[in-house]
Amino acid sequence: MARMSKRMKVAREKIEDLKEYDLIEAVSLAKGSALAKFDESMDIVVRLGVDSRKADQNVRGSVLLPKGTGKKFQILVFAKGEKEAEAREAGAEFVGGEDLLKKIQEGWLGFDRVVATPDMMGVVGRVAKILGPRGMMPNPKTGTVTFNIKEAIGEIQAGKVDFRVDKAGTVHAPVGRASFSVEDLAENFNALMAELIRLKPSSSKGKYIKGVSLSSTMGAGVRVAVSN
Repeated sequence: MARMSKRMKVAREKIEDLKEYDLIEAVSLAKGSALAKFDESMDIVVRLGVDSRKADQNVRGSVLLPKGTGKKFQILVFAKGEKEAEAREAGAEFVGGEDLLKKIQEGWLGFDRVVATPDMMGVVGRVAKILGPRGMMPNPKTGTVTFNIKEAIGEIQAGKVDFRVDKAGTVHAPVGRASFSVEDLAENFNALMAELIRLKPSSSKGKYIKGVSLSSTMGAGVRVAVSN
């Protein structure tokens, strides 16, 4: 196991494990523990009071982060005809149909996001078991199954983030990079939390937001105080 640097120890010592910090302080502490040589992703983990095994409590959606994600995505588009041309013009790195399907089946995953036109979902469905567990399966709820390919690609590159609750009732999502200002990260955080709260299932009883933490890729988690 790699030894923790002195700077990392100092950064982590400032964070109390069980304390919930107000948002600005939490963001500052999380940024302070991002000491890697690369620009770390800043991510939130939200524990929801839902039973994801129930269809009506399977929280899933997307949100356009106002300050973006700080990342350029490699986008794959399943399309044909004029929509294939539209995807290429909009900047998609990979566009096609059966040819891309075969590459994915052979183990290729050199892309970050997947968009598909509705008429191509029969093709995409054949790799659902590969894309689904990685959170890359196109879905109408997240705007990634659409004939408006140009808009979908533009939103992804502008900072659109997809999220879904896992089996443990937890949502994981990025809210920017460690190089972002505290204010920009807080704005992105609030946008994502607002969308999660908007999607609260009517059948969810008791406390909906059970806990929130923020951390960088290599840094310590910081609990954030939020109101339900």
